[in-house]
Amino acid sequence: MYTFATLVTLLVAALHAGFLVLEMFFWDQPLGRKAFGQTRESAAASKVLAANQGLYNGFLAAGLIWGVALGPAGDGIKLFCLGCVIIAGVFGALTASRKILYVQAAPALLALLLLLLARG
Repeated sequence: MYTFATLVTLLVAALHAGFLVLEMFFWDQPLGRKAFGQTRESAAASKVLAANQGLYNGFLAAGLIWGVALGPAGDGIKLFCLGCVIIAGVFGALTASRKILYVQAAPALLALLLLLLARG
């Protein structure tokens, strides 16, 4: 069970690393505009904000990878970062797009629940 929780946690980390790339480097490019439903104008106007948001996603990915690298000693770090992802995902779903709940918060919730179950 712990191995499965670790794999799902790494999936969440990979998603956030992907968000970093999309938001920091492709926000105003066709790939980023399509992923986030942006027009050329709105993407250009919000590019700096998106890059900042991408950086935060990178920190979440780094925290999750750090926690995984520490094994069971990193469970607190993983729980904290997964909790942050869930809260951010719920907030994003309420304020920006319901899709965020499924793409961001749901995988993090699954990872958190698996981790808690694995810990006993």
